[in-house]
Amino acid sequence: MAQKSQEKGPTGGAPVVTEPGTARNVVLVGHSGAGKTTLVEALLAATGTISRAGNVVDGTTVGDHDPAAVRQQRSVSLSCAPLLHDGIKVNLLDTPGYADFVGELRAGLRAADAALFVVSAVDGMDAATAALWEECAAVDMPRAVAVTRLDHPRADVDNAVALCQRVFGDNVMPLYLPMLGDDGVSTVGLLGLITRRVFDYTAGLPADVREPDPEHQPAIDESRNELIEGIIAESEDETLMDRYLDGEEIGTQVLIEDLEKAVARGHFYPVVPVCAETGVGLDALLEVLTAAFPSPLEHELPAVTGVDGSPRPPLTCDPGGPLVAEVVKTTIDRHVGRVSLVRVFSGTLRPDQTVHVSGHGMAERGHPDHDADERVGHIYTPLGATLREVALCVAGDICAITKSGSAETGDTISAKDNPLLIAPWEMPEPLLPVAIVARSRADEDALARNLARLVAGDPTLRLERNPETHQLVLWCMGEAHADVVLDRLRAGGVELDTEPVKVSLRETLTVPAKGHGRHVKQSGGHGQYAVCDIEVEPLPRGAGFEFVDRVVGGAVPHNYIPSVEKGVRAQLERGLVAGHPVVDLRVTLVDGKAHSVDSSDAAFQTAGALALRDAAERGQPALLEPIDEVTIRVPDGSVGAVMGDLSGRRGRVLGTEPDQDAEGRTLVRAEVPASELLRYAVELRSMTAGTGTFRRHFVRHDPMPAHLADQARKEHTP
Repeated sequence: MAQKSQEKGPTGGAPVVTEPGTARNVVLVGHSGAGKTTLVEALLAATGTISRAGNVVDGTTVGDHDPAAVRQQRSVSLSCAPLLHDGIKVNLLDTPGYADFVGELRAGLRAADAALFVVSAVDGMDAATAALWEECAAVDMPRAVAVTRLDHPRADVDNAVALCQRVFGDNVMPLYLPMLGDDGVSTVGLLGLITRRVFDYTAGLPADVREPDPEHQPAIDESRNELIEGIIAESEDETLMDRYLDGEEIGTQVLIEDLEKAVARGHFYPVVPVCAETGVGLDALLEVLTAAFPSPLEHELPAVTGVDGSPRPPLTCDPGGPLVAEVVKTTIDRHVGRVSLVRVFSGTLRPDQTVHVSGHGMAERGHPDHDADERVGHIYTPLGATLREVALCVAGDICAITKSGSAETGDTISAKDNPLLIAPWEMPEPLLPVAIVARSRADEDALARNLARLVAGDPTLRLERNPETHQLVLWCMGEAHADVVLDRLRAGGVELDTEPVKVSLRETLTVPAKGHGRHVKQSGGHGQYAVCDIEVEPLPRGAGFEFVDRVVGGAVPHNYIPSVEKGVRAQLERGLVAGHPVVDLRVTLVDGKAHSVDSSDAAFQTAGALALRDAAERGQPALLEPIDEVTIRVPDGSVGAVMGDLSGRRGRVLGTEPDQDAEGRTLVRAEVPASELLRYAVELRSMTAGTGTFRRHFVRHDPMPAHLADQARKEHTP
């Protein structure tokens, strides 16, 4: 492909898109340490967007540091970095590579039209990156590969390319081969396979383009033939292959045009070796991003409905169409306030415009449905933590807006007079609970404010106030995610601690029993008198509570029978032996006594509660623990380890079956006590090298083993 460069001063204005065809939205994905952020910085410096690499982009490198990112020494959030090359604005969406921050990755994928997979020439790739390639393939997202870290002593580009071809499959082919320097180790240039030219970066960017040396020709010819056959196989010109096989020399421009079309359609995946530190391949990669990756005009847009769910026509990427944009990510800046990164799919977003903000379908994550009209203030092009004001944002572009009162991650922004709704993108369920406690009343208020902000911006974070255990629980994606959330809370001035997560238990009686409740009291000339006799019998698991009246002869006046039931129910809520709600019982009122003057509603409530407590002494009470059904998705090679681990968690395997959505993976279904799943999100990831996932849902309560029940009772004893 032709080599071009774009000179732009570091103090120049923000690039502005006025026509969707001049925009490219590219998400960078790859495992942590592959060099995504370093590559973004190098591309920004190469295009003159910044003066030098290392002084802008995400929380780890900009002046306004994200303490959580600095502490973890890795990117923990999505960042947008636009650059201008050959008249094309490229919005680079840099995503975290660690599995805990998959929510940020999902947001980047939603906003992008193409994906750049960043693979280290030193460390290769992880299984999660391979799985993500298949996910992109399922939706035909165009992809390319950048092999990075060429300057490392252990870098092996050939091995990295072979790995990509083996893992990613067909049509993953290099456009360039690395050219070694005189020392035989360092990569100083690239051998262009299509152009048959040498791109020498010894003097830096731009590359010195020249004819190849004789010793380069055999390697170029061998790899070029394979590349050309791959390109021609995807060509829309059905005669091209026959002409090539007949010995016709296919023109360079024809090959480039067919290559670009195949990449844009998601049928061909070029590999480009790049080195952020030396500049090798940066200009070649920019050509792929701008010339081969599709514009927003070529990318299928998400479906929309009315806010009431009514059907609406499909969107087109038209700046003059109805306004439809999506909040890709919301963050709270200490100085600016709420900042929302927005992808505009249709229409044009302008300053001072009144828009409709809709959020639906995330109520279970702590994001209640909401609809509101709001006025957009200023519009910005973000560059890491820097906001540069622009006059508008057209369909296909990405911008930032500030001070939106209600916009949350995943919300839809549309016209006030034509409110629309985009279905939220799929997010994984947070499955690691962390119980937090504020240290003071003042901290409780600050904690509530800061939590509301964090939950609004992070759909993978769920907040639960458990009414039974009285704990405030954050459900996170993993330990690293939890650390980031806690760091951000503390950075907001909240003093807090964590404590062990408690599981909500239940109590029941296991054998039939009789109970006698007598409440007789005389005080100040006013008496209280109520006597009741009950029979208690256990019910099957999940049956709940039944109250039966079998009083004969009016021993308990009819108007006091509901009082007995009320007292019994209140005692059920308070528990009988360990303070947990009592379930699966039938209580039958069989007899009692009343006084014509001293009986009352309150007296019979007390007598009912006393009768149940009396029955519990003979009813052999037991503690019940929640049982969850889990569906675990793991590589075939991990099934044995996972099933063995489930056995150690007191789990019962229900069955296994091949995963119909992914070859080489198995679904394991099991029932496991909820207390054994508190850290399963972390431990499953460790067992499966980060590739295992699971879902869970409550099915019933079962009796706890005796030793665990005894421990729970001891913990309840004052």
